[in-house]
Amino acid sequence: MKKIAVPVTRSNQIDAHFGHCEFFNVYRVSDNNIILEIQTIESEKGCGCKSNIASVLFEQGVTIMLAGGIGGGAINVLNSVGIQVIKGCSGDAHEIIEQYITGKISDSNESCMQHEHHNGHGGHVCKH
Repeated sequence: MKKIAVPVTRSNQIDAHFGHCEFFNVYRVSDNNIILEIQTIESEKGCGCKSNIASVLFEQGVTIMLAGGIGGGAINVLNSVGIQVIKGCSGDAHEIIEQYITGKISDSNESCMQHEHHNGHGGHVCKH
């Protein structure tokens, strides 16, 4: 059995930016790649690398994070507790989980450079 987390919006779409998501869906998947359960965890607001979400997900047994845009700091924090991050995911969370467990999703090797690329309006531009 494995547990896979996905940062999502209220409409169950993978959030384009890990640190801004509203919720995390945690999928419990059997050894036969069948989704057994979906748990929703409300996200803390703020930067993903400075929140305690990695610890919360680790305590839930999560070992894989399927994310859209995610910064290097958040990746490091998740990796430090043993959560592997698959970057570059987008679309409906349930469909992405199905694709991942059937081997159709792989890491894009691109991370969000939020702390390095600001857009001049108090926000940031992610390079995906």
